[in-house]
Amino acid sequence: MSANIDRRTFLAGTTAGSLVLLSLGGCNKPDENKGAIKTSAGSDSGQAKPHYAMVFDQNKCIGCGLCKEACNETNKLPKGVSRLVLERQTTHVPGTACPICGKLEGCDCERVYVRVSCQQCQDAPCVRVCPTGAAHRDPKTGIVTMDPDRCVGCKYCIAACPYNVRYINSETKVADNCDFCLKTKLANGEEPACVQACRHGALYFGDVNDPQSIISRLLRVKDTVRIRPHLGTEPSLRYVTVQKEGV
Repeated sequence: MSANIDRRTFLAGTTAGSLVLLSLGGCNKPDENKGAIKTSAGSDSGQAKPHYAMVFDQNKCIGCGLCKEACNETNKLPKGVSRLVLERQTTHVPGTACPICGKLEGCDCERVYVRVSCQQCQDAPCVRVCPTGAAHRDPKTGIVTMDPDRCVGCKYCIAACPYNVRYINSETKVADNCDFCLKTKLANGEEPACVQACRHGALYFGDVNDPQSIISRLLRVKDTVRIRPHLGTEPSLRYVTVQKEGV
């Protein structure tokens, strides 16, 4: 997406009052094999097909931008665009005194960040409207991705995305989205570049259909939210929202 993209469309509806809290349960014991991803064809071995998902922990993200830099470099994106953006927000309620500095306004103490990227919907509108099949779900991993040879640049997928996170790559003239580094890192059995680059443990990735994966165990003990769940798109990107002390 463009660095100057209007992300209000994505963020509208992400306040605490509009998000549906999902109770999920497990063990968040650190995974000794974190960083290695086992891809599976699923039905070929009689097992459930993989469902790759990502968790963004708002409590741990400091907005350093290393995830974005790693993504751009790994996927060789042109200058001025990115598959992910960190949107800066604040939990400070206007008109109330900040518990840290005491200011009523202009406070920057309670800043938080939100990852803005493809939600990897299980019922993806972009896939449904694409007239050529360029926007499709990878048959092996189930990840929403693009076939550049079939994209005609019609922008139907961009218009259909309710999260405003797709864009046209200015060099390839092809629509693009975050596909969890499907053709780069994941193809080599590695985690997405953003997950590898995060130094603060704010990103987790894995197959939620594998009960032993770190993301499955995390989701079993962490309450998470999904953006605009009422749309029925079933996003695979989940958020651990900021927890305030005393709330």
